Amino acid sequence: MSFNIDLTYIRSVILKSIPPSAQLTRLEFEGSEIAIYVKNPQFLLEQGNVVAQIAKLIKKRIVVRTDPSIRKPEKEVREYLRSIIPPEAGVEDIEFDHVLGEVVIIAKNPDLVESKSREIIVYTGWRPRIVRAPLLRSRILEEITKSYLMRSDYRLRFLREVGENIYREVLLAKNGNNFVRVTFLGATQEVGRSAILVETAETKLLLDFGLNPGRGLSPNAFPRADLLGIDPEDIDAIIVTHAHLDHVGLVPYLFKYGFKGAVYMTEATRDLVVLLLKDFLEITEREGKEPPFTLADVEKMLLHTITLKYNVVTDIAPDIRLTLYNAGHILGSAIVHLHIGNGFHNIVYTGDMKFGRTRLLDRADYEFPRVDTLIMESTYGATDQPKREEAEEQLLQIIRKTYERGGKVLIPTLAVGRAQEILVILADAMRMGKIPKMPVYIEGMIHEVTAIHTMYPELLSKDLEKRIRSNENPFDFETFVRLEGREPRTEIVESSEPAIIIATSGMLTGGPAVEYFKLMAPNPNNSMIFVNYQVEGTLGRRIRDGAREIAFVNEQGKVEIVKVKMEVYAIEGFSGHSDRTQLLDYIKHIQPKPSKIILVHGEKKAITSLAREIEKRGKSLGIEEAVVLVPNILDSYTLAYNM
Repeated sequence: MSFNIDLTYIRSVILKSIPPSAQLTRLEFEGSEIAIYVKNPQFLLEQGNVVAQIAKLIKKRIVVRTDPSIRKPEKEVREYLRSIIPPEAGVEDIEFDHVLGEVVIIAKNPDLVESKSREIIVYTGWRPRIVRAPLLRSRILEEITKSYLMRSDYRLRFLREVGENIYREVLLAKNGNNFVRVTFLGATQEVGRSAILVETAETKLLLDFGLNPGRGLSPNAFPRADLLGIDPEDIDAIIVTHAHLDHVGLVPYLFKYGFKGAVYMTEATRDLVVLLLKDFLEITEREGKEPPFTLADVEKMLLHTITLKYNVVTDIAPDIRLTLYNAGHILGSAIVHLHIGNGFHNIVYTGDMKFGRTRLLDRADYEFPRVDTLIMESTYGATDQPKREEAEEQLLQIIRKTYERGGKVLIPTLAVGRAQEILVILADAMRMGKIPKMPVYIEGMIHEVTAIHTMYPELLSKDLEKRIRSNENPFDFETFVRLEGREPRTEIVESSEPAIIIATSGMLTGGPAVEYFKLMAPNPNNSMIFVNYQVEGTLGRRIRDGAREIAFVNEQGKVEIVKVKMEVYAIEGFSGHSDRTQLLDYIKHIQPKPSKIILVHGEKKAITSLAREIEKRGKSLGIEEAVVLVPNILDSYTLAYNM
């Protein structure tokens, strides 16, 4: 087995290919990128394609930076930008990163700025980093930008440390001694605490590291890395598939105990994750519990995050290349493709995925360069979901009936994904007269999440992308009301006016939805509609399964019984997960075909049922020779070895 990270070769190709006029001053390995520092970026206008040619030749990501000595003063740069960027670009802010030599330009129409990128770096000496401004103000996005600028020196040191690790000389695998082993630390015959340890002779990395929301903060809510004696310092990298707590909720916990590596995810996932984790800390502390990590751990995770776009091959270790693909689950969700060695073994990990189009997203990708092992979610492995159109009509029908009897509708929802889809459906339904116009009260962090959605129209469905690019907000309507603070809840519930309330959390594990539930449950005119999966052990699951008396401990420490007289509905058709038919269809479509299929992220009944169905239909699915595995917690499988 050979590995193609040859530093001498990389340097020689770059030095031979970059024109002398560029005045190359140094090369740096910054994360997975190779940074070329030059004193004369004029060559980008004259021979702009040379950088792409070098990247293609050495199969590495390259970024051009300028020597600090040629960067013009901020005032002069601002004046120049105002002169060349058209007003319709809608530039909202300009910031400077003095360490990385970048000018951050936040604009409503970033494409109009992007077309000026080469001119900007050539004439100012500052490399433009162009960010789309959200249609709604987002405090979390402002915090992320500020954090990167304030700690840019730390960020650069970290990226260079990661670069040194990625481009280090391989040891064991170089001599033909290599293996690929996966160990399952959670999400085995359960939904929650997704975490998979992937080991080779050179590298240890984690695929997700989440929390089980149905088990509070007990040891069984955590991935069981402790039982293996895994030291976070020994982990090289973490890959996060998407921004739900059961996949990312405990990544900062690893930083608390010494993890120093990189965390890879899409840019949209990063924004959502920071928001999600801060909200988790606030709710945990409000409930009087001790959170498993601190805000400082979240901020350190942010500084260690390296964002990737879909379909971009990236070195993350001397022997592993990572490519992220669209998973169709929520904004920024990713399927992970690991290319280990030069064709030694290839793993595809779906994370949570949807193999069907929704109002928000296109369906999951299914074509890969190579696939040996497929690790696939199985949440709905035993059941089929109603069609999306049927689910929408059922939702609107319940709302109409509740409106007619003067009641209110509570929709507890996940802040990421389901909330935005419901907002689009309600806005369009009221606009088209399918349901009466009525107040829609929106609480929790849904507004912030929605703002982030408007930043990434290219990740959304074609319809939503078109609407956002024309500066329409498809997630808003004249009757939508954003709430901040707890004061109006009782007033809203007790008013005589019919209304819809959309609040987190979607499984009633905390957040404003629980408070609304307590206020609304005794009134038979009201309705509650679950629109996302209810994990076993959560309050939402108990109510969905028929519990009609719920005990709460109030602020005085006394037990309070809430009788559920409101109508309770669960509409499965809005799920961001694939149902049984879609999961089987995914295996049928995936190219090339895997020799091993490992099923995770589903309750025991769902996973075992799906495993039997796959084995039964092997020939028609094109995988009659494939081995189907259903792991238990801490099970390990050696997927390949060469010793």
